[in-house]
Amino acid sequence: MSRGNLIVVSAPSGTGKTTIVKALLATYPSMLFSVSATTRPRRETEVEGRDYFFLQREDFERRIAAGELVEWEEIYGNLYGTLKSEVEKALTTGRTMLFDIDVKGGLSIKRMYADDSVIVFIKPPNIEVLRDRLLNRKTEDEATFKRRMDRVAMELGMASQFDYQVVNDNLEYAIAEVDKLVAEHTSQERRV
Repeated sequence: MSRGNLIVVSAPSGTGKTTIVKALLATYPSMLFSVSATTRPRRETEVEGRDYFFLQREDFERRIAAGELVEWEEIYGNLYGTLKSEVEKALTTGRTMLFDIDVKGGLSIKRMYADDSVIVFIKPPNIEVLRDRLLNRKTEDEATFKRRMDRVAMELGMASQFDYQVVNDNLEYAIAEVDKLVAEHTSQERRV
């Protein structure tokens, strides 16, 4: 059996990465989705193991110390990360795993799995468009919105470290561009 591979999609909040990832998962039914672990509280609509692995902070910190996470970061007071056991299971069983993670996490995966991964950075057309998208989502209070915007310059500054960059100024085009990369770097079969 051939080794699996990792497709990582990263971007600042509001660039459409989650929408792109959902479109890819609908197109490639055998592709696995990387479910992140987090210490943040579970929202009413979220399902354990599908949306996140919800961990107590002490358990998450124990896993960090034991080297059980491929990448992790504290964002807005909560810990988020990728369980190494899930990644290894995909790779050793010859599966493709798709990631929807933050920029630093994407670079961490590339460092740890350089030969097995392709990392894609989704860019907004410009900062003003990104700002408008975040405001129009109406999902964050003013403090959270400000924190997200404060991270954008740092995240955009890391874009050149990614294997590919796709500008999302047209969602269908961005999905098609990332789809081409998946087809080029994996042997995933498309839904018919």
